[in-house]
Amino acid sequence: MKRINNHLPSLEHPNYHAGERALLNSVDCVILGFQGIELHVLLIRFPYEPFKGHWSLIGGFVTPDVDIDEAARITVKKMTGLSDVFMQQVYTFGDINRVPSERVITSCYFALIRIEPTLVTLTSTYEATWFPISQIPPLVYDHARMLDAALFNLRRKIRFQPVGFELLPEKFTMSELRNLYQSILGRELEKRNFTRKVLKMNILQKLREKDKLSSKKGSYLFRLNKKRYQFLLDKGFLFDM
Repeated sequence: MKRINNHLPSLEHPNYHAGERALLNSVDCVILGFQGIELHVLLIRFPYEPFKGHWSLIGGFVTPDVDIDEAARITVKKMTGLSDVFMQQVYTFGDINRVPSERVITSCYFALIRIEPTLVTLTSTYEATWFPISQIPPLVYDHARMLDAALFNLRRKIRFQPVGFELLPEKFTMSELRNLYQSILGRELEKRNFTRKVLKMNILQKLREKDKLSSKKGSYLFRLNKKRYQFLLDKGFLFDM
């Protein structure tokens, strides 16, 4: 588990501490990355009572002059320093008492990022930490439901678009790619069958370089064919595991 420093988009609002339950709109972002053999989610320490110090997703209120999609993109950029990020809206959570102090309707998004580029750009505030999805701590409010909904949407998404590559470094091994898909899908994938199906997509360029960290013999590295990748993103496809 890797801890990083960060900036959190302001959760403050003119009515946040008011006695009346104002109607507010917010965004919450499930920021996903991949390291080791498992998918990770970025969590922060919630800054306000009565749940101060508990773990939560990253979010903020939507101001009247900003579109909801743009508010989500701003939230991710302020947290990670990244602007060109794959994002998708998951669901709108609007239960009346989801936030005890206010009436808050929130739009949940998931974002897929490469973890390492974020480590240089972030500054200290809210103890952001990457948690593997198999070791998620208790979360505030309905954030656990949001995370479950985001993972469900991602699992459906990767069957029709090769978005899993958004989580990988520029050069990767076939084992890293398989570990990523196994973590997302939550089940083991047969090695030969997986490799055959991926190579059939003609989306990878095999490099002469090898990763020598995993074994003495080493494993060949691959790079994504970005033009072919974009074509499949635009067209859509069925990647049946």
